[in-house]
Amino acid sequence: MKSFIEQTLDQLLEEEKFNLSQTTFVLPSKRAGSYLKEVLKQKITQTSFSPEVWSTEEFIEEISSLKSIDNLQSLFKFHNTYKELTPQKEQEDFEVFYGWAQTLIYDFNEIDRYLIDADDFFSYLSRIQDINHWALSDPQTDLIKKYLSFWNNIPLYYQHFQQQLIQENEAYQGLMYRVAANKIENYLSNSKQNYVLLGFNALNNAEQKIFQTILKKERGQIFWDSDHYFFKDHFHEASLFLREYAKNWKLYKDNNPFKHLPDNYIQPKEVDIYGIPKNIGQAKQVAKILKTIPSHKLSKTAIILNDEGLLTPLLNSLPAEIQKINITMGLPLKETPLASLFEIIFELQQLSSDQLYYKPVIEILNHPFVLHKLGENSKQLQHNIHQENLVYLTKKQILAFSNEETKRIIGPILDLHNSPLKLLQTLTGFIQNLRLKNSSDYLLETEYLYHFHQLFIKIRNLIENNSPIKTISSLHKIYKDSLETESLDFSGSPFDGLQLMGMLESRVLDYENIIITSVNEGVLPAGKSSNSFIPFDLKKEYGLPTYKEKDAIYTYHFYRLLQRAKNIHILYNTEPGSLNGGEKSRFITQLEIESPAHNQPRKQFLNPYVPARKTTLKKIEKSPEVIKKLKSLAAHGFSPSALTTYIRNPLDFYKNYVLNIRDSNEVEETVAANTLGTVVHDVLEHFYKAFEGKQILKEDLLKMKNSIEDQVKIEFQKTYKQAPIHKGKNLIIFEIAKRYIFNFLNKELKEIETNELYIKQVENKLTCSISIPELNFPIKIGGKVDRVDSLNKNLRIVDYKTGKVQSTDLNLKEWGELTKDYKYSKVFQVLCYARMIFEESYFEQAEAGIISFKNLKAGFMPFKQVKNTEINKDTLNQFETQLKSLILEIFNPEIPFEEKEV
Repeated sequence: MKSFIEQTLDQLLEEEKFNLSQTTFVLPSKRAGSYLKEVLKQKITQTSFSPEVWSTEEFIEEISSLKSIDNLQSLFKFHNTYKELTPQKEQEDFEVFYGWAQTLIYDFNEIDRYLIDADDFFSYLSRIQDINHWALSDPQTDLIKKYLSFWNNIPLYYQHFQQQLIQENEAYQGLMYRVAANKIENYLSNSKQNYVLLGFNALNNAEQKIFQTILKKERGQIFWDSDHYFFKDHFHEASLFLREYAKNWKLYKDNNPFKHLPDNYIQPKEVDIYGIPKNIGQAKQVAKILKTIPSHKLSKTAIILNDEGLLTPLLNSLPAEIQKINITMGLPLKETPLASLFEIIFELQQLSSDQLYYKPVIEILNHPFVLHKLGENSKQLQHNIHQENLVYLTKKQILAFSNEETKRIIGPILDLHNSPLKLLQTLTGFIQNLRLKNSSDYLLETEYLYHFHQLFIKIRNLIENNSPIKTISSLHKIYKDSLETESLDFSGSPFDGLQLMGMLESRVLDYENIIITSVNEGVLPAGKSSNSFIPFDLKKEYGLPTYKEKDAIYTYHFYRLLQRAKNIHILYNTEPGSLNGGEKSRFITQLEIESPAHNQPRKQFLNPYVPARKTTLKKIEKSPEVIKKLKSLAAHGFSPSALTTYIRNPLDFYKNYVLNIRDSNEVEETVAANTLGTVVHDVLEHFYKAFEGKQILKEDLLKMKNSIEDQVKIEFQKTYKQAPIHKGKNLIIFEIAKRYIFNFLNKELKEIETNELYIKQVENKLTCSISIPELNFPIKIGGKVDRVDSLNKNLRIVDYKTGKVQSTDLNLKEWGELTKDYKYSKVFQVLCYARMIFEESYFEQAEAGIISFKNLKAGFMPFKQVKNTEINKDTLNQFETQLKSLILEIFNPEIPFEEKEV
């Protein structure tokens, strides 16, 4: 089946009077123009001058002789109009102006493109606002006066804005269309060219006037790309505009050119509709579909992306067999990695304080571009921030940890800039510093940097002279809006390989295989949202497009794609919780109901394949290198916590102690439980260390109580470094630490009223050897005992716990359970301490237990073995038997480190 462009060229080339060199082709897009040139090259057999091929925008610009300006430039020029016509005392800040000016410029565009009489239109709009806001009430409030004044001033803004632009030989799109419509007759009289208008559908009034003038003066032809199936159906929106032209254009009333429309749509087609959750699901399904298409037919295949967010996952999902792909839509700059980096910088620049929250700083240092440039310097700086626990930090602190290269690259963006121009200068300098050596090896990354550099230069040029942008927040808004329209264009052959494009890029082009993604309500069509000050009824009155006309445009594009296609795949997102997801487009429902019987679509609901995960427990065999590491640990001394880690999960023991893999240091914003425990332990060590070998008296404890706050502050500064403890949750935890110690000292005071308490040891590091005949190398256990004291001459080995411990946690029924179940870890720990104390200073009997700060009422909770709290030599022998058994298991090369089920 021939494409629309091929059919049109064949028809033209058969005409005797057709002169190719004196013809200008006008098409809706540049891409369509490129395709026309390629087809024309294949069809022309004789030497000939190439015709002009223009897109609509280029043609309008040629007629109007005005230079086109973009939305951002329009905004700044309109602000000059606003300042000139508005008394200074009534002028709003640029940020407020920016909020409504964009919408107003959009409305100016619409009014001009549809050739509306502006004076009459704005007068009508002003009267509507009078009625809507009770303007006839007496007296009017200042708010109503100001509001109505705004609507009355709009005609003045409009006229002045237009005059200013025309004087400078510039125009926004709508103004260019209005000027072109007024100049078309003069333009044609000065031109010898004939015009071929191809593939248009929804024409604004300016385009209709231009095209009708060309046709009326017999200076060209127009070819409509539609189908008889749609045109004959008076309710089908795909032909809404063509039916209007057939009815209203004088040229068509007597001679209807729509009589001979082709019947391509009813030809046999394979139509498949897939409901798939999420974008990733759609991308994977597109890849599956592509695998079914022969490689020689890929150049006749197009993927239509209605959601640009699908571009990246789709590119990552393409089958390896696809060698060539041409991407027309471009990668939006906001989707590139650099966009997130500059967003962080803008947020830092809008802080009201020079105190920087650590997370954005870490994000900057961890960003791939910065990390690639700074390497180990970035990692070292992050390590220092974590080490010092800097939740809030200043530029001075950051630079103090930095080397010269880091200062050069990071330093400028950490300065708080009050001037937008200075910030833009800093950002362009920052991009220069991020430039990668051997850029040929990093082509894509270099393109990212280049496009952002261009964007900042463009904004800087706009605001350099007499700029209304005075604040960084205003600059940030301008930057974000500019980012929405900028894209990174891909290079590729539009005539070879798989074609990937947006819906609008597909205009006039035909493909055998079509894959359309994200066919969801709210995406295709886009819905009723409209950024306009003009009410719906006023748009209807003056013939401006409403959501109905916009839906008809989407309908036309969608069905035009299907006309000549043979294999059609339509995908939509079934996920109801996602944005623009869950509800399939009305176009799919329409296909299901109205398609010809022989072209009824096949429907499928798909879910991504998720392989079943086998919960196999990991095993690590004990190699000679592992045994060597274990011997080294044993010689140094296994800690009670290491041994209880093995009891809980041997694989964790392997990771933490054999491989020495520990959690990396992170900035601790809120005091963690282990930090609180460390602080409490360190305060009590400071208080009690001076009393080793002495009796504790009442005055000693009272003196300690008076020093609680100062000492807790000191210990927090040591452990929690420079993180704040004077506000928020940290202040509460600080008070909890004070309360724990205060309550503990009160308990001690009460205890010594009737008892004698002697302190023997405080936080002493101890080790002891364990003789195991089966092992021919030294085995030790070691650790730090919180406190050893004597209460009424009864020896006690005390371990502090800031968490909650119950007395039942220290009960042991059977010795054989001690090293099998982690719930006895506290028993195991205090018995380890008792064994070490026994090695250092022999004792006949003692008690070993825990004081829990969350359960102080329970007091000292001793280890119990069938109601017996006494620890003697027999008890320790029983314990040592279990300990030896555990250590032998650890060193047994036949028993791997096996993960335990949680």
